[in-house]
Amino acid sequence: MLCTLELAMACEVEQCYQMIEEGKQFQREQGFEQWTEDYPNLDTIRSDVAAGIGYAFKVDGAIAGYLCLDFSGEPAYDQIEGAWSVELPYAVVHRMAFSQKYRGMGLTSAAFAQIEQCCRGKGVPYIRMDTDFPNKRMQHIMEKNGFRQCGVIVFQGSGKLAYDKLLI
Repeated sequence: MLCTLELAMACEVEQCYQMIEEGKQFQREQGFEQWTEDYPNLDTIRSDVAAGIGYAFKVDGAIAGYLCLDFSGEPAYDQIEGAWSVELPYAVVHRMAFSQKYRGMGLTSAAFAQIEQCCRGKGVPYIRMDTDFPNKRMQHIMEKNGFRQCGVIVFQGSGKLAYDKLLI
């Protein structure tokens, strides 16, 4: 199984958005709603791709997941109840979702390995993320992949658990 992380192309936006829709459904099945009908939406994914921060996670050439990997920072992270591990240039991972077809295959660890490789390639030694309090699955995945809980930030109008990982 060959896993790659590639900048999504405009012709892949609909497929990438399908991952988000499946992620929304998966959240509802787990009894919470981190992503609403309004966010993220198709325009969010279009904007990510146009800005060069939308990535397709592919397995053997097929799109298995989508994520935003932004190297320009996140203003919401400027205020944290708690403390980030370090103050260095960082990448932010937002909107990570996988096709239901690929769930349960351990692909998040493969995706994080690709994310870290991409960050190192750009000389960025640090990653920050956030997730909702009820999203226990994502919290477990981040912790399993070496992320540390740092505190609480406010993003999209509500408190989120903040995580980070130093790559050096």
